[in-house]
Amino acid sequence: MTAHEATDWEEVRGRIQAIRTAIEKGFAPSPEEEGRILKTRARELAREPEGGAADEDTLEIVEFDLASERYAFPLAQVSEVSLLRELTPVPCTPAFVLGIINLRGEIRTVIDLKRFFDLPDAGITELNKIILIQQDNMQLGILADAICGVRRIPLADLQPALPTLTDIRADYLRGITSERVVVLDPGKILSDKRIVVDEEVSP
Repeated sequence: MTAHEATDWEEVRGRIQAIRTAIEKGFAPSPEEEGRILKTRARELAREPEGGAADEDTLEIVEFDLASERYAFPLAQVSEVSLLRELTPVPCTPAFVLGIINLRGEIRTVIDLKRFFDLPDAGITELNKIILIQQDNMQLGILADAICGVRRIPLADLQPALPTLTDIRADYLRGITSERVVVLDPGKILSDKRIVVDEEVSP
């Protein structure tokens, strides 16, 4: 399934603006990183085709850092980004399931992809962010070390998995850019039964 199938683009544009605003206000990158992002955006805008072809031939992504590596989710499947607050651990769950959060009255599971992908883990700090991914009626919080920004990449730029990726990371891959940004497929993550936490609490 391509990123633009069955997509409400008005809703996506609204989320793009909301996420960009959140990133600019609360998740400002370093001056060096900001310069890199601006240069990348300038390159993409310079070669962006006219009309509606941009939506068909490119993919808007939210980039984030995990253990000194760069990852991304398609923006169409990101509902919001926020700070990690009031995490409640859930007993008898895998180590990569950090717990649950109450997000405006709705309970969401939060997982740590570093543990899930067996990446180096420096522990949770007050700087950690949550990326909320969604598909259909399912939502899941993903812990990120840093939110790097939103940008558009050519779909043709996405390549298959690299030999250096572990098998488990390759299983959730959408593609890898020429800059070695690992674009993950939220649908594959959300459909994995191992990360589903029963959110109903018995009286």
